[in-house]
Amino acid sequence: MKTLPQSCEQCLEQFSIALEDLKIHVDRAKKIELNESQSRELIIEFEVAHELALKVISKFFQKMGKGPFSGSRDATAEAFHAELIDDGKAWLDLVIDRIKYNPVYALDSQKDFLERIKNKYIHLFEKFEETMGKKLEE
Repeated sequence: MKTLPQSCEQCLEQFSIALEDLKIHVDRAKKIELNESQSRELIIEFEVAHELALKVISKFFQKMGKGPFSGSRDATAEAFHAELIDDGKAWLDLVIDRIKYNPVYALDSQKDFLERIKNKYIHLFEKFEETMGKKLEE
């Protein structure tokens, strides 16, 4: 059975759900010291939210007849130029952090990454959700 392709609005809805899950993990991380398992969960939720944000960006540009992009950096740069995101450098930092993150490393080496998720990247996602909601209403 064939399934219909998802619309940009449906992708944004999925992203919003993932963002809510990420917020729950971030809130917990701001209140308590996370153990190794909880830290991994936070990173996984972050990765899911980022993948879904990229999917929203891709669907948005597909709807406009642009793309496909060769990777997350190209999609991020194009999203900045189209004013879907307002801090292109921070989003590229996010992409680079994801590339550099490797669960093989000791969790202590990921402390800075976790801090950036809690204090920086979550806000980028919240702003993206707000901006995309407005763009799709136009």
